[in-house]
Amino acid sequence: MSPHPEPAPEPAIEWRVESAPVDYPAALADMEARAAAIFEGRAAERVWLLEHPALYTAGTSADPAELLDPRFPVHVAGRGGRYTYHGPGQRIGYLNIDLRERGKDVRNFVHHLEGWMIDALGDLGIAARRAEGRIGIWTDDRQGREAKIGALGIRVRRWVTLHGFSINVDPDLSHFGGIVPCGLAEYPVTSIAALGMKASTAALDAALARHFPAFIGRLRRCPPGVEQCGTGG
Repeated sequence: MSPHPEPAPEPAIEWRVESAPVDYPAALADMEARAAAIFEGRAAERVWLLEHPALYTAGTSADPAELLDPRFPVHVAGRGGRYTYHGPGQRIGYLNIDLRERGKDVRNFVHHLEGWMIDALGDLGIAARRAEGRIGIWTDDRQGREAKIGALGIRVRRWVTLHGFSINVDPDLSHFGGIVPCGLAEYPVTSIAALGMKASTAALDAALARHFPAFIGRLRRCPPGVEQCGTGG
């Protein structure tokens, strides 16, 4: 584990960046332990940025028919969603955030997590966006097709979040062919590199750090009748 080159975006939240790939079972166990410690008041909240060896994960809605070619290990993730791919060249962000102190509003958390990813990608020159009715972060690829560049899957236990997001920096996109990514067979997957942009995990990390204070500041309970609060801040 190597320290982030910049100060943590918020003093109360640990910002941890791994320099070497982390095995999925070890990461899952660490994340679960950290969530329990946060709930019990024994640890600070954490943003954990890392990379995994090539693997597939199955969320709670995974359909076995969407595992087309199990060429890599398949892990049951315990998060929401379907099948996803993780591997070299992809930035993973695991978030252990205490929503007891931040509004107890899961829908608001997910909405602003998407916004954080979109803002960070915007700093790298990528016009990313949400897509109505579809999970994930989307953009137009070099052929003009709507393509997925980021995924997210969250679990909340005792109001502490687990799991988080992935953004494709420069992975081998053929590895996604072993699954139907997030159950969306009709849409391609893209990456920062595939869009012709300079693919730097360090640059993405720096963009995430810049926009993190705004993201965390928006996590509060929305007024009655408001779907997502803090969108203008």
